[in-house]
Amino acid sequence: MQLNTSYRQILAISTPIMLGSAVQNVIAATDVVFLARLSEADLAAIGIVGVFYLIIAAVGFGFSKGGQIMIARRMGEGAIEEVGKTFYMMVYFELALAIFMFLFMQYGALEFFSYFIDSPDILFKCVDYLKYRSWGVFFSYVGVGIVALYTGVARTTFIVIDTLILAVINIVLNYALIFGNFGFPEMGIGGAGLASSIAEAVAFVLFVGYIYFDKKSVDYNLFKLPKIDFDIIKQQQKLSMPIVAQAVVGMGSWFFFFSLVENLGEKESAITSMMRIVYLVLSIPTWGFASGVNTMVSNLIGQNRKEEVMPLIWKTAVLCLIVTFAISLPVVMFPEYSLYPFFGEINLDLIRDAQSTLYVLFGILMIFALSGIYFNGLAGAGATLYGLMIQTVCAIAYVLYVTFAIKQLQVGLEWAWASEIFYWMAIYILSFWYLKSNKWHKLSV
Repeated sequence: MQLNTSYRQILAISTPIMLGSAVQNVIAATDVVFLARLSEADLAAIGIVGVFYLIIAAVGFGFSKGGQIMIARRMGEGAIEEVGKTFYMMVYFELALAIFMFLFMQYGALEFFSYFIDSPDILFKCVDYLKYRSWGVFFSYVGVGIVALYTGVARTTFIVIDTLILAVINIVLNYALIFGNFGFPEMGIGGAGLASSIAEAVAFVLFVGYIYFDKKSVDYNLFKLPKIDFDIIKQQQKLSMPIVAQAVVGMGSWFFFFSLVENLGEKESAITSMMRIVYLVLSIPTWGFASGVNTMVSNLIGQNRKEEVMPLIWKTAVLCLIVTFAISLPVVMFPEYSLYPFFGEINLDLIRDAQSTLYVLFGILMIFALSGIYFNGLAGAGATLYGLMIQTVCAIAYVLYVTFAIKQLQVGLEWAWASEIFYWMAIYILSFWYLKSNKWHKLSV
């Protein structure tokens, strides 16, 4: 598979990934939109537990990235027959990890959340959500493995179809199970968790069916179930562990931020929950372009075309900035019109109160669109350990800032959210410096 660095090629690979890599964002957004119509307590609870589950999902997604990088590298080298074995080693590990995460969410959630949440009402709503949501982790973890497979081979079209089906099922089941429509029981926030798990199960079954009928599956050796190869798993984990740690550090610091805001009151927490969903949805292009650049960088290195890596990253960043700007500006400038259909009339006052925070969010999205591309370029080049070092340092500074700003200075939400700008600016500077240094030329995958 010979890739080029044209804008058309970048868009062809990245556009489907924008939707496919946004599965958890779509689920989280749907949950918030429906639960916002119940109460501020439900909105506050999904804001906290939603971030927590995003961390769980990010762990599985992070472990799949090592397999994705290796698959893209094998494709660049022309070793197509090695794709299947690389894929199955990734799936074996994801399944084992899913069992561990399921048991933790089922039996450790109450004690875990009690350390962070003061409100008993919000606490038990979080636990009720996870009781049902935890079943989806099996389909989610194997599903991201399949996404990594088709992203690695740069055949991402079906990812779009599967994600759209998942989103539609999740919306319908949320409406049925949260409010008790269509003859279903009224389950509240627990219904949101169950709806998301069922939607992921259906999406997984469709993906398996696609693999079965895909003619390329034979070339990839996907119909041959290999024995466990611990050397390949070890190599994948060497690439993935820093990415997973990055996700835990990054999302963990965000979870800490939400926990601090919860202590300010249910209204402040509800506004922040709303902003979180707007952030997640408007950042979908960045996640898509970032995953695309990850694959393309690894593929180019596999073809020994390292001199084309930096121009590729820059072109991807330009496209990402343009798309993010185009979809974000109308939301930020006219929130009462753009957000009202999703959050409803009962939250119109929250939308108005969030106007100033939206201006800050616009700045966050712009710098994230730039830094996210360069940061994922590091992963594609195999420099995942350096990426972990960058994110750890920046996350520590982030936590210190939000703790001091919220607890000591008691600043408003605008200055609390501004920490994201400082965070992503630092990541961009450090990522750009490393890529320009060409130290990654000596790395092997």
